[in-house]
Amino acid sequence: MFEKILIANRGEIACRVIKSARKMGIKTVAVFSDADREALHVKMADEAVHIGPSASAESYLVMERIIQACRDTGAQAVHPGYGFLSENSAFCEALEKEGIAFIGPATLAINSMGDKITSKNLAEQAGVNVIPGYTDVVRDAEHAVEISNGIGYPVMLKASAGGGGKGMRVAWNEAECRDGFERATNEARSSFGDDRVFIEKFIEEPRHIEIQVMADTHGNVIYLGERECSIQRRHQKVIEEAPSPFIDEATRKQMGEQAVQLARAVQYRSAGTVEFIVDAKRNFYFLEMNTRLQVEHPVTELVTGQDLVELMIRVANGEELPLRQEDVKLTGWAMESRVYAEDPFRNFLPSIGRLVKYEPPVGDNVRVDTGVYEGGEVSMFYDPMIAKLITYGANRNEAITRMQDALDAYCIRGVQHNISFLNALMVHPRFIEGRLTTNFIAEEFPDGFDASYVPQDDPAKVVAVAAMIHRQYMDRAARLSGQLRGHERKVNDEWVVIINGEHHAVSAVPANGGCRVEYAGNGYDVTTEWELGQPLLHGTINGQSVCFQVERKGLWLRLFHRGNQTDALVMTPRAAELHALMPEKEAPDLSKFLLSPMPGLLVKVSVAEGQEVKAGEELAVIEAMKMENVLRAEQDATVASIQAAAGDSLRVDQVIIEFE
Repeated sequence: MFEKILIANRGEIACRVIKSARKMGIKTVAVFSDADREALHVKMADEAVHIGPSASAESYLVMERIIQACRDTGAQAVHPGYGFLSENSAFCEALEKEGIAFIGPATLAINSMGDKITSKNLAEQAGVNVIPGYTDVVRDAEHAVEISNGIGYPVMLKASAGGGGKGMRVAWNEAECRDGFERATNEARSSFGDDRVFIEKFIEEPRHIEIQVMADTHGNVIYLGERECSIQRRHQKVIEEAPSPFIDEATRKQMGEQAVQLARAVQYRSAGTVEFIVDAKRNFYFLEMNTRLQVEHPVTELVTGQDLVELMIRVANGEELPLRQEDVKLTGWAMESRVYAEDPFRNFLPSIGRLVKYEPPVGDNVRVDTGVYEGGEVSMFYDPMIAKLITYGANRNEAITRMQDALDAYCIRGVQHNISFLNALMVHPRFIEGRLTTNFIAEEFPDGFDASYVPQDDPAKVVAVAAMIHRQYMDRAARLSGQLRGHERKVNDEWVVIINGEHHAVSAVPANGGCRVEYAGNGYDVTTEWELGQPLLHGTINGQSVCFQVERKGLWLRLFHRGNQTDALVMTPRAAELHALMPEKEAPDLSKFLLSPMPGLLVKVSVAEGQEVKAGEELAVIEAMKMENVLRAEQDATVASIQAAAGDSLRVDQVIIEFE
């Protein structure tokens, strides 16, 4: 067995590999850029090597520096994780020349499956179902329109070297096809250095279901069930689960056997994933094969009991797989949520900064794969993932309930995050029923996300909790020292909780271990060991366990629970009467400005000073996290001045254009 391996990656996947290597008694080497000097994977590894500046193109993507780190530390093998150099055949060849093992597939599989056009042709030859489309390279926008008219709209334009949702556009007509071709090629060139695009039929009401395969160098290939990955936003997976609530045993067997056929066709070894698109009638079609470990591999590990990273290391060491297909059993249900540093209330724009508070959930059947820690930073240079939250249950409902509870208890401060959105998905009736498609988020949240719209199982709970918290703050204030005897401050029992302008009259009286709240003719016994200032409130309401996240913003309380964000103001009845008479502060008029909605690079300003623009016309293009974002005019206007230039690094709400 290897004595020392190097992880050519960062973040949560580097930490994940280190855990398995440590369990196997293997020493680990981390690599890091300037931005990652204090990163968690650097702290966890036995050794760490600096490999360059913050930008990945100057550090994690420079294979010569990775190889030199192997030489300097004596690492015998490299685990690439996913992303970066994980599917780079030149990297594999360079390692082989150095006598260093690559913990992944051979170059034949990487080259064959890394190109979507080649992989689709090979899949067809291997007897795998494929989607109708045009697999040769598309020359230009007019050629794209010609092909799309032949296939029939809607169509999907895809970067041949793509992945992670980059370089992908759906077109429903000729105009969208032309624009989509330009955006897809630009993103492909920026992200992969390869602007080739191909086109295929877009399957309506699709599910994204993938098969995990594992192969060794002795001719053994198995599949370890499927993962349902249909909950996506802009082609990026958000929630994954295993098994799929849609796939029956017969379909699972057919998909698994076709995945194995494809793996054998390219002499596959190590862990790999064959992705399928599945329609409403369980017809399935090959999408692509990822020749690496997948982000969502933990759900497969939980339902099969297999450590996929350990299996990858053993296969790279020349060992046979320790199990055969008949040994693979799927037990229970696993659910994974991707926790990102992004703001769901501002169209999921990426967020960067320091984690001033970071408290992940703990408990039986709860797993957190993360690469961050309290006090660490979320950098603008890399993927904004904070962690993967995984829960396990005997069945799907149990896994969902545990996920709901775990999301409630996941405390992150300092950067914006998507936990409210994830919990809103988890409580959505359609999700609970398992009626999933890749269009789920677009259909259920067509106007974006606002957590206040998410219905609560009992709206009275948040009123009771707000009253209890406020009563505790008032009781503490009443204990101010130096008060004149006989004239001590007394705290009222009667209060009004104001939420969204509605007044809720309550009575809040301290009781053993909490507070007794009377509201709307009902009593709520809130018991908790929560202390003032703590971000998480664990307790019970009438004996039922609850967890609320609590923030105090001046006089306001902000409460998070089950995907719902509630801002509550608690006042005496008289103060509430006067508050109702106060005029509301009007938001400033920013309609004359185009503001940057995110931190990013200004790629292009598409207009000039004095130019008249029409509603919907392109104004500027911003690149963030390797994705191009087009900013368009919301109404007809005339450009008064341009206050930023192409190449500028923009902060959130920075003025780009001012209109007359």
